[in-house]
Amino acid sequence: MRPDPETETLRHVRKPIRHDAADRHVQGNAPYIDDILEPDGTVHVVPGGAPVAHGRITRLDLTAVRSAPGVVAVLTAADIPAKNDVSPVAGDDPLFAATTVEFHGQPVFAVVAETRDVARRAARLAIIETAEETPLVDVADALKADADIMPPYAFRRGEPEALIASAHVPVAGSLRIGGQEHFYLEGQAALAVPGEDGTFTVHSSTQHPSEVQHVVARVLGLADAAVEVVVRRMGGGFGGKESQASHWAAMAALAAQVTGRPAKVRLDRDDDFAMTGKRHDFLVTYRAAHDGEGRIEAVDVAFAGRCGYSHDLSSSINDRTMFHADNAYFYPQVHIASRRLKTHTVSNTAFRGFGGPQGMVFAERLMDEIAWATGRDPLDIRYANLYGTSDRNITPYGMTVEDNVAEALMRQLETSSDYRARRQALAALNAGSRILKKGLSLTPVKFGISFTTTFLNQAGALVHVYQDGSVHLNHGGTEMGQGLFVKVAQIVADEFGIDLDRVRITATHTGKVPNTSPTAASSGTDMNGMAAKKAAQEIRERLAEFIARDWQVPVASIVFRDDRVWSGDRSLSFPEVVKKAYLARTHLSAAGFYATPKITWDRPKATGRPFFYFAYGASCSEVTIDTLTGEFTLDRVDILHDAGRSLNPAIDIGQIEGGFVQGMGWLTMEELVFDAKGRLRTHAPSTYKIPTARDVPADFRVAFFDNPNREETVHRSKAIGEPPLMLANSAFCAIADAVHALAPGRAVALDAPATPEAILKACMAQVRGR
Repeated sequence: MRPDPETETLRHVRKPIRHDAADRHVQGNAPYIDDILEPDGTVHVVPGGAPVAHGRITRLDLTAVRSAPGVVAVLTAADIPAKNDVSPVAGDDPLFAATTVEFHGQPVFAVVAETRDVARRAARLAIIETAEETPLVDVADALKADADIMPPYAFRRGEPEALIASAHVPVAGSLRIGGQEHFYLEGQAALAVPGEDGTFTVHSSTQHPSEVQHVVARVLGLADAAVEVVVRRMGGGFGGKESQASHWAAMAALAAQVTGRPAKVRLDRDDDFAMTGKRHDFLVTYRAAHDGEGRIEAVDVAFAGRCGYSHDLSSSINDRTMFHADNAYFYPQVHIASRRLKTHTVSNTAFRGFGGPQGMVFAERLMDEIAWATGRDPLDIRYANLYGTSDRNITPYGMTVEDNVAEALMRQLETSSDYRARRQALAALNAGSRILKKGLSLTPVKFGISFTTTFLNQAGALVHVYQDGSVHLNHGGTEMGQGLFVKVAQIVADEFGIDLDRVRITATHTGKVPNTSPTAASSGTDMNGMAAKKAAQEIRERLAEFIARDWQVPVASIVFRDDRVWSGDRSLSFPEVVKKAYLARTHLSAAGFYATPKITWDRPKATGRPFFYFAYGASCSEVTIDTLTGEFTLDRVDILHDAGRSLNPAIDIGQIEGGFVQGMGWLTMEELVFDAKGRLRTHAPSTYKIPTARDVPADFRVAFFDNPNREETVHRSKAIGEPPLMLANSAFCAIADAVHALAPGRAVALDAPATPEAILKACMAQVRGR
């Protein structure tokens, strides 16, 4: 890496420091919601779901449920004191269905009992009769019924339709992209504890404590200030706890209000699958024109997304699919259209990448289609269509790509992965192998960092320094295993020049930092780290001013390092300085605030700068497929990723590896299957396959691209949460490349996920030419 003077002065930042709870994770004693010692008298809450996907409730008989031994109360919509709404935006997500059922398993009531087992058994005694109607289950159903849940939306530049219609070498096709279950290790859970004067403390497994606070207050008819939400950690979130944790927190709080006792919800895994949203699945149809050599002239693409029964966050998610339909490529003339479709299935929601991965899968398929049509290497087609730096650098939504490093990064990976020699070797192997075929693909990632809902780009932090020199750190971000807390602690420790052990990481708490944004959009460290840095800087400046007065030296001479405060050769330990400052009545607490600069977005005009910067990466995957069974192995993966100046290389490498594997799971094995009645049939680990340790490639090479962030982020780092997931596009494209070897020149009909069945189907179609 290029030398950086700041790195030499930093003690913790940019060092590979382990996760703050690593030991507790390994030992199994890191407490999650279900591990919190239950207060005396805690009751347990279990929801009862609808038996059909769509229809009118004609009879709800809960007599047997209420009379079951151990049942304390049974809750329905009639028990809600204020609004029957747990939605994040549109007001269309009831806590309990009252008259109409919109998806199979939709909560209609909840049992409150002395034990969870009693509540689960009692829930089965309910009688729910409905006037069942035919549900809209998938995208095809919704398109046929013309069922839009919100208005269509589009980006446009030029008149691509006319150019494509007159093109000598048009490309056209369709692609189905499946959804994905979050499968967080810790399911949805909440513990609500009543306090005095009708207040509540809610422990929730959520990425958005402030939203849980708002929703609980809305349902119970309270002021926000009467609800405190506390989150120490989650056992995974991946977006599934951004908006949809509110439902279960509100259910627990309602039970606590009705009974006057602490109340806990912990969803059974089957209920979690059935009652919570997934990654959006899409039908993508597209046409494009190129110049005969593979350089794109025009693109016309339409995304039809299954949103489910309510809005949830689908507006922003589908928008981000459109924002990333270009990935790293320039489309001179372009029309990107989106339809957001209503189905009678659980409302789809945020998932790592927030719609961006689906757009990028299309972009990579388009590059492959053009390569197959022209006979050129797919990597060369990708190079030919990359954004430029001085021209060809305006996105379909009007943002100038100022920091484009995609080609330099890809060229470096091409060399380090030995792409060209391996491509030749694979061609020779495929020519001599009838059954086993190999595929190779190198794909880029360009991912925009910021919330596209502009007001969410803000964060707060609270830092206290105590008399003994220990530091209390709190901010609005939540820890879900991604290492946010340790990164922010590193930042604060370096501001004070103290050992990391002096910084006490505390639970996210709406009573300490209010009005927080969700920990999402890969912005957790960018925003909360900067807010905490500002708070620590303010206290450090007060300490420096105090000691400068006390020692009669210039403020500029004061240096904080090695657990001491220095001016020239004179020094005191940090605790000694803090004690003296306290005795001199110096304020040792500060609230920091950060708002992401430069971003603007005019949605009606579809123009602006929705992202502060882009994170880049590239991956090269090699696969082997069995054309008789459709099975594949991922033989080798090379990744080069742009994390700016990484705040913590150990944490970031873990995020890159984990993101790739999760993306690979989505694109190759995780399949959501709904039957014609709208019932999710893949509703448990027995029927839904996620990657395991055996699916990680034995040859897995990950490196950082040397590229400090050109924008003024915290220590010039770049976001790392979501972008690595899209590196897995190379695995999907490599599988398509292997199928293509069966009949070179023909377009490959492979949808995602590329399960063995899907691969086998694509192989058969490739051989038969249809």
